[in-house]
Amino acid sequence: MSNHARARSINDCKSCDLRSLRMFCNLNDAAFENFQSIGVATTASKGTRLFSEDQYCGSVFVVCTGQVKLFCTSKEGKSLILKIALPGDVLGLGAMLAEKKYEVTAEVVELAQLKRIRRDEFLTFLKEHGEGSLHAAQSLSEEYQAAFFDVRRLALSVSAAARLASLLLEWARQESCGKAELRFTMALTHEELASMVGSSRETITRTISRFKRDKLIKVTGSSILILNPDKLDEFSV
Repeated sequence: MSNHARARSINDCKSCDLRSLRMFCNLNDAAFENFQSIGVATTASKGTRLFSEDQYCGSVFVVCTGQVKLFCTSKEGKSLILKIALPGDVLGLGAMLAEKKYEVTAEVVELAQLKRIRRDEFLTFLKEHGEGSLHAAQSLSEEYQAAFFDVRRLALSVSAAARLASLLLEWARQESCGKAELRFTMALTHEELASMVGSSRETITRTISRFKRDKLIKVTGSSILILNPDKLDEFSV
Protein backbone atom coordinates (compact mmCIF):
# COMPACT_ATOMS: atom_id res chain seq x y z
CA MET A 1 0.00 0.00 0.00
CA SER A 2 1.35 3.45 -0.92
CA ASN A 3 1.83 6.21 1.64
CA HIS A 4 -1.00 8.12 -0.04
CA ALA A 5 -3.33 5.16 0.30
CA ARG A 6 -2.32 4.68 3.92
CA ALA A 7 -3.03 8.32 4.70
CA ARG A 8 -6.40 8.14 2.97
CA SER A 9 -7.39 5.05 4.95
CA ILE A 10 -7.19 6.98 8.23
CA ASN A 11 -10.35 8.84 7.27
CA ASP A 12 -12.31 5.59 6.94
CA CYS A 13 -12.73 5.23 10.71
CA LYS A 14 -16.31 3.94 10.45
CA SER A 15 -15.06 0.58 9.17
CA CYS A 16 -12.32 0.24 11.80
CA ASP A 17 -12.81 -2.85 14.01
CA LEU A 18 -11.20 -1.01 16.93
CA ARG A 19 -13.31 2.15 16.74
CA SER A 20 -15.19 1.36 19.97
CA LEU A 21 -11.88 1.17 21.86
CA ARG A 22 -10.44 4.48 20.63
CA MET A 23 -10.94 7.59 22.75
CA PHE A 24 -11.89 10.02 19.96
CA CYS A 25 -13.35 7.51 17.52
CA ASN A 26 -15.98 6.17 19.90
CA LEU A 27 -18.30 9.21 19.69
CA ASN A 28 -21.94 9.79 18.88
CA ASP A 29 -22.72 10.21 15.18
CA ALA A 30 -22.75 14.03 15.13
CA ALA A 31 -19.51 14.39 17.10
CA PHE A 32 -17.85 11.62 15.09
CA GLU A 33 -18.72 13.22 11.75
CA ASN A 34 -17.35 16.56 12.99
CA PHE A 35 -14.17 14.91 14.27
CA GLN A 36 -13.75 13.19 10.91
CA SER A 37 -13.93 16.53 9.10
CA ILE A 38 -11.16 18.30 11.02
CA GLY A 39 -7.41 17.79 10.94
CA VAL A 40 -5.08 16.40 8.31
CA ALA A 41 -4.24 12.72 7.85
CA THR A 42 -0.60 11.89 7.34
CA THR A 43 1.85 8.99 7.27
CA ALA A 44 5.15 9.39 9.13
CA SER A 45 8.21 7.18 8.73
CA LYS A 46 10.50 5.99 11.52
CA GLY A 47 12.57 8.82 12.96
CA THR A 48 10.08 11.57 12.09
CA ARG A 49 9.88 14.14 14.89
CA LEU A 50 6.31 15.34 15.41
CA PHE A 51 7.17 18.03 17.95
CA SER A 52 9.88 18.94 20.44
CA GLU A 53 9.80 19.83 24.13
CA ASP A 54 9.64 23.57 24.82
CA GLN A 55 8.05 24.13 21.39
CA TYR A 56 4.71 25.98 21.50
CA CYS A 57 1.79 23.56 21.20
CA GLY A 58 -0.05 24.47 18.01
CA SER A 59 -1.51 21.02 17.24
CA VAL A 60 -2.46 17.69 18.74
CA PHE A 61 -1.71 14.35 17.08
CA VAL A 62 -3.99 11.32 17.14
CA VAL A 63 -2.08 8.06 16.65
CA CYS A 64 -4.05 5.79 14.28
CA THR A 65 -1.42 3.09 13.68
CA GLY A 66 2.22 2.63 14.63
CA GLN A 67 4.15 3.76 17.70
CA VAL A 68 5.56 7.10 18.85
CA LYS A 69 8.31 7.56 21.42
CA LEU A 70 7.83 10.33 23.99
CA PHE A 71 11.00 11.46 25.73
CA CYS A 72 12.68 14.38 27.45
CA THR A 73 16.30 15.49 27.30
CA SER A 74 18.53 17.06 29.95
CA LYS A 75 20.85 20.02 29.35
CA GLU A 76 23.70 17.53 29.20
CA GLY A 77 21.99 15.72 26.33
CA LYS A 78 20.85 12.64 28.27
CA SER A 79 17.46 11.35 27.14
CA LEU A 80 14.78 9.60 29.19
CA ILE A 81 11.99 7.73 27.42
CA LEU A 82 8.73 8.33 29.26
CA LYS A 83 6.19 6.49 27.16
CA ILE A 84 5.51 4.66 23.91
CA ALA A 85 2.30 6.07 22.44
CA LEU A 86 0.10 3.47 20.74
CA PRO A 87 -2.93 3.69 18.42
CA GLY A 88 -5.71 5.71 20.02
CA ASP A 89 -3.40 7.97 22.02
CA VAL A 90 -3.71 11.75 21.64
CA LEU A 91 -0.38 13.56 21.85
CA GLY A 92 -0.05 17.12 23.12
CA LEU A 93 -3.53 17.29 24.63
CA GLY A 94 -2.47 18.63 28.04
CA ALA A 95 -0.17 21.29 26.60
CA MET A 96 -2.84 22.34 24.12
CA LEU A 97 -5.57 22.80 26.74
CA ALA A 98 -3.20 24.63 29.09
CA GLU A 99 -1.87 26.84 26.28
CA LYS A 100 1.64 25.73 27.21
CA LYS A 101 4.66 24.36 25.40
CA TYR A 102 4.99 20.64 24.75
CA GLU A 103 6.43 18.91 27.81
CA VAL A 104 8.14 16.16 25.79
CA THR A 105 9.55 15.35 22.38
CA ALA A 106 7.56 12.97 20.15
CA GLU A 107 9.40 10.81 17.61
CA VAL A 108 7.97 8.03 15.43
CA VAL A 109 9.60 4.65 16.10
CA GLU A 110 7.76 2.65 13.42
CA LEU A 111 5.75 3.65 10.36
CA ALA A 112 2.73 5.48 11.74
CA GLN A 113 -0.55 6.86 10.50
CA LEU A 114 -1.53 10.03 12.32
CA LYS A 115 -4.09 12.77 12.32
CA ARG A 116 -2.79 16.27 13.03
CA ILE A 117 -5.39 18.71 14.34
CA ARG A 118 -4.70 22.42 14.79
CA ARG A 119 -5.36 23.86 18.23
CA ASP A 120 -8.17 26.17 17.08
CA GLU A 121 -9.94 23.31 15.25
CA PHE A 122 -9.70 21.01 18.25
CA LEU A 123 -10.92 23.63 20.74
CA THR A 124 -13.89 24.44 18.51
CA PHE A 125 -14.72 20.74 18.34
CA LEU A 126 -14.61 20.44 22.14
CA LYS A 127 -16.83 23.51 22.59
CA GLU A 128 -19.44 22.17 20.18
CA HIS A 129 -19.54 18.60 21.48
CA GLY A 130 -19.82 17.88 25.18
CA GLU A 131 -19.02 14.22 24.60
CA GLY A 132 -15.72 15.23 23.02
CA SER A 133 -14.87 17.34 26.07
CA LEU A 134 -15.66 14.38 28.33
CA HIS A 135 -13.38 12.15 26.27
CA ALA A 136 -10.61 14.75 26.51
CA ALA A 137 -10.97 14.74 30.31
CA GLN A 138 -10.87 10.93 30.33
CA SER A 139 -7.75 10.96 28.17
CA LEU A 140 -5.97 13.33 30.57
CA SER A 141 -7.06 11.17 33.51
CA GLU A 142 -5.59 8.09 31.85
CA GLU A 143 -2.32 9.98 31.24
CA TYR A 144 -2.17 10.88 34.94
CA GLN A 145 -2.84 7.30 36.01
CA ALA A 146 -0.22 5.96 33.59
CA ALA A 147 2.36 8.45 34.88
CA PHE A 148 1.58 7.47 38.48
CA PHE A 149 1.92 3.78 37.61
CA ASP A 150 5.26 4.40 35.86
CA VAL A 151 6.65 6.22 38.90
CA ARG A 152 5.47 3.46 41.20
CA ARG A 153 7.02 0.81 38.94
CA LEU A 154 10.40 2.55 38.92
CA ALA A 155 10.38 3.38 42.62
CA LEU A 156 8.95 0.22 44.15
CA SER A 157 9.83 -2.68 41.84
CA VAL A 158 12.65 -4.63 43.44
CA SER A 159 14.47 -5.62 40.24
CA ALA A 160 14.98 -4.78 36.58
CA ALA A 161 13.23 -8.07 35.72
CA ALA A 162 10.14 -6.93 37.62
CA ARG A 163 10.08 -3.57 35.86
CA LEU A 164 10.61 -5.12 32.43
CA ALA A 165 7.94 -7.79 32.99
CA SER A 166 5.46 -5.11 34.02
CA LEU A 167 6.25 -3.03 30.93
CA LEU A 168 5.94 -5.97 28.51
CA LEU A 169 2.59 -6.97 29.99
CA GLU A 170 1.31 -3.40 29.83
CA TRP A 171 2.18 -3.02 26.15
CA ALA A 172 0.80 -6.46 25.24
CA ARG A 173 -2.52 -5.77 26.96
CA GLN A 174 -2.82 -2.37 25.34
CA GLU A 175 -2.13 -3.64 21.84
CA SER A 176 -4.28 -6.77 22.19
CA CYS A 177 -7.39 -4.55 22.62
CA GLY A 178 -9.19 -7.21 24.66
CA LYS A 179 -8.14 -10.20 22.51
CA ALA A 180 -6.94 -13.39 24.19
CA GLU A 181 -3.58 -13.39 22.41
CA LEU A 182 -1.12 -10.99 24.02
CA ARG A 183 1.16 -9.96 21.16
CA PHE A 184 2.79 -6.65 20.32
CA THR A 185 5.52 -5.14 18.17
CA MET A 186 8.71 -4.13 19.96
CA ALA A 187 10.00 -1.04 18.19
CA LEU A 188 12.61 -0.11 20.82
CA THR A 189 16.22 -1.19 21.09
CA HIS A 190 17.51 -2.85 24.25
CA GLU A 191 19.26 0.43 25.06
CA GLU A 192 15.96 2.30 24.88
CA LEU A 193 14.22 -0.35 26.98
CA ALA A 194 16.94 0.06 29.58
CA SER A 195 16.21 3.79 29.68
CA MET A 196 12.55 3.11 30.40
CA VAL A 197 13.10 0.65 33.25
CA GLY A 198 16.15 2.28 34.82
CA SER A 199 18.62 -0.44 33.98
CA SER A 200 21.49 -1.25 31.62
CA ARG A 201 21.36 -2.65 28.08
CA GLU A 202 23.26 -5.76 29.20
CA THR A 203 20.74 -6.45 31.97
CA ILE A 204 17.82 -6.07 29.56
CA THR A 205 19.41 -8.47 27.07
CA ARG A 206 20.03 -11.06 29.80
CA THR A 207 16.51 -10.69 31.19
CA ILE A 208 14.82 -11.09 27.82
CA SER A 209 16.94 -14.21 27.20
CA ARG A 210 15.81 -15.53 30.57
CA PHE A 211 12.14 -14.85 29.79
CA LYS A 212 12.53 -16.71 26.48
CA ARG A 213 14.38 -19.61 28.09
CA ASP A 214 11.65 -19.95 30.74
CA LYS A 215 9.01 -19.87 27.97
CA LEU A 216 7.36 -16.74 29.31
CA ILE A 217 7.66 -14.93 26.00
CA LYS A 218 8.35 -15.78 22.36
CA VAL A 219 10.29 -13.33 20.21
CA THR A 220 9.96 -13.49 16.43
CA GLY A 221 11.77 -10.58 14.82
CA SER A 222 10.20 -7.47 16.37
CA SER A 223 7.07 -9.35 17.47
CA ILE A 224 6.75 -10.44 21.10
CA LEU A 225 4.12 -12.98 22.18
CA ILE A 226 3.38 -13.38 25.89
CA LEU A 227 3.20 -17.15 26.41
CA ASN A 228 2.54 -17.22 30.14
CA PRO A 229 1.09 -13.90 31.38
CA ASP A 230 0.39 -15.26 34.87
CA LYS A 231 3.98 -16.34 35.42
CA LEU A 232 5.32 -13.12 33.88
CA ASP A 233 3.01 -11.15 36.13
CA GLU A 234 4.66 -12.76 39.16
CA PHE A 235 7.89 -10.97 38.21
CA SER A 236 6.15 -7.60 38.13
CA VAL A 237 4.98 -7.70 41.76
